[in-house]
Amino acid sequence: MPVYRPRRKTPTPWSGYIKPFKITDSVCYVGVYQVCTHLIDTGEGLIIVDAGYADCLYMIVDSIHRMGYDPTDIRYIISTHGHGDHMEANPALRGLTGAKVVLGEKDLPAGEKFGGADIAVKDGDVLSLGNKKIKFIHTPGHTAGCMSFTFEDTVDGRPVLAGTFGGAGANTLTAASSGYYPGCTDDYLRSVERLEKIPLDVFLANHTWNNDTEGKGRKLLETGVNDFVRPETNDWLPFLAYCRERCLRTVEKDRAAGLSP
Repeated sequence: MPVYRPRRKTPTPWSGYIKPFKITDSVCYVGVYQVCTHLIDTGEGLIIVDAGYADCLYMIVDSIHRMGYDPTDIRYIISTHGHGDHMEANPALRGLTGAKVVLGEKDLPAGEKFGGADIAVKDGDVLSLGNKKIKFIHTPGHTAGCMSFTFEDTVDGRPVLAGTFGGAGANTLTAASSGYYPGCTDDYLRSVERLEKIPLDVFLANHTWNNDTEGKGRKLLETGVNDFVRPETNDWLPFLAYCRERCLRTVEKDRAAGLSP
């Protein structure tokens, strides 16, 4: 099963448009190709996961409406980590909705340039709203404060465990990156090992190429087959194995280039 797809080019923000679709009984995809944005309906308000780029926000707001929701019902914006591709739209969306921004405590300094956060979370914290309890897992590596999470949901009434790896990118794991910090590769590998112990049924990616969000969404809309929730097409463990292998390759390249011991 392929777990990584080469990125397609998006020369304009709108070239990354993805028609919104429903993944589980409570989760809809309302994001674009460049960065994933998920909507969680708690029955007592909405949670947005990663608001994305500012120049793509108009498509996200449109997709929220197309799925039958009102953006003013958004109560929380969870930013999985403090990078602009996940946080840039936060000030505008917070201004539109009054929602509170949630960010890992160790990424608070990085998040200041994108409007900051209202709630800092750490490992083991739980965000409760309506019928959902979002359980946070500190998974440093991509950033020092990267937060993954899980929550219980249903698919056609069948209980499932949904969640995400809050920062899988290897681009910051090389010493040549401005996002690198000492020990980040060890942190990343420990994070992957920890996540592998979680029996996730529904993997919500934070970049579309991590689990072919775009392709699975298109198939779902065209055929009704939902590969996000089928056990035989669950990318969770294969993707984590890929993440480990990619991290180790990055370490070896740095050593070969004399960038790390």
